[in-house]
Amino acid sequence: MSLWTAPEAETATLGKASRDFEVSGLSIDTRTLKAGDLFVALKGDNRDGHDFVKASFDAHAGAALVTHTPDGVTGPLLTVAHTQRALEDLARAARARSNARILAVTGSAGKTTTKEILRLACNALGRTHASAASHNNHWGVPLSLAALPRNAEYGIFEVGMNHFGELRNLVGFVRPHVALVTTIAPAHLEFFGNCEAIADAKSEIFEGVEPGGAALIPSDSPFAARLAMRARQAKVSRIVSFGAHGDARLLSFTPDGEGMRLKADIMGVVVDCLVGAPGAHIAQNVVGALAAVALLEGDVLNAAAQLKNFTALKGRGARFDAGGITVIDESYNANPASMAAALALLGAAKGRRIAVLGDMLEMGEGGMAHHAGLAAPIAAGKVDLVFASGAQMKALWDALPEAQRGAYAENSAGLAPQVMAAVKPGDTVLVKGSNGAKMSLIVETLRGAG
Repeated sequence: MSLWTAPEAETATLGKASRDFEVSGLSIDTRTLKAGDLFVALKGDNRDGHDFVKASFDAHAGAALVTHTPDGVTGPLLTVAHTQRALEDLARAARARSNARILAVTGSAGKTTTKEILRLACNALGRTHASAASHNNHWGVPLSLAALPRNAEYGIFEVGMNHFGELRNLVGFVRPHVALVTTIAPAHLEFFGNCEAIADAKSEIFEGVEPGGAALIPSDSPFAARLAMRARQAKVSRIVSFGAHGDARLLSFTPDGEGMRLKADIMGVVVDCLVGAPGAHIAQNVVGALAAVALLEGDVLNAAAQLKNFTALKGRGARFDAGGITVIDESYNANPASMAAALALLGAAKGRRIAVLGDMLEMGEGGMAHHAGLAAPIAAGKVDLVFASGAQMKALWDALPEAQRGAYAENSAGLAPQVMAAVKPGDTVLVKGSNGAKMSLIVETLRGAG
């Protein structure tokens, strides 16, 4: 079944096809393009996708979406006025023709993990399409939505932002039946100033909810009441809470092998299931996801049964063995809430507990205080040694007792050899920081030395 035919794409974008074509997917990157994809030549600050159109046809693209014909290109083209606008046009048309039940996920942390939990859960119930990777921005959301198959029964879309108005625009494309907020925490404070502002920005997701749809709000959040009020202002007819209290309640979670056994009451349905990854934050995400399944009128028990197959994602809690050392890879992102959750997970480990931490970025004027404040969850997690890198992590380093200090460096490259010299078999090593702190370098160093 084709995703887009030339006439459909022409109608949606007001473009002109050079000849007939059918495409089965979409791509903006020739490195990951699949045969039969429509290559979308987006123009960014540093690169112009038109420079890669020929490479897309070399990789067997089905057609290319362009504003002009690049030199040496003979494959089928859809010429439009502006490729970003045309991508958005395709997204709107895909949403308009779809009969799928649509869910949108946002939050300060846990968006991608929750989206992947939902992908697994909903796949047990019907054909499911979900955002790839963390495609949650101005091009990622329309790209994911434009790739929604005609016969999808569930569509799950991650929606992110770091400024006011961004989420409002993106959710206007998605128009979800259920909008789920995972958590509100200090993140992007450089742009927002305080958590109330972050809650208001995240609540823009409710403005796109379809009539008769629902808002899913974390009951344990100190901003739950504010989120609920914003949902009411957006005229959302049903507001449901999840967490330790509320309509969907986490009853317990206990370690079980590499994962955990979770018990919950999902809006009156008692769930007892295995989840393939451990942690309080994962348990919270599972409860929110299963509540979303219930609101989409799916079979909660069948969905929950699939979660034994869930594994934490690369950069978001994935684990691997490196020569007898257990590495927890949390290198993709960080804010104070996600740091605390990861350190609590480290606290449950056996053997020496070692935290390798990089800067939490975009924390604004209070950044140093937020970094120093990590000393409390480090102490609660009974962490044995802390290795830190980055200008802001120096504040944490200065707040730590001497016995917990492993090493400090200005960057991850300088810290890596010191970590390698200190770790030994039997240790559990948590590596976490914002993506810009490049803590993945330490993860890959550990992996390579394994």
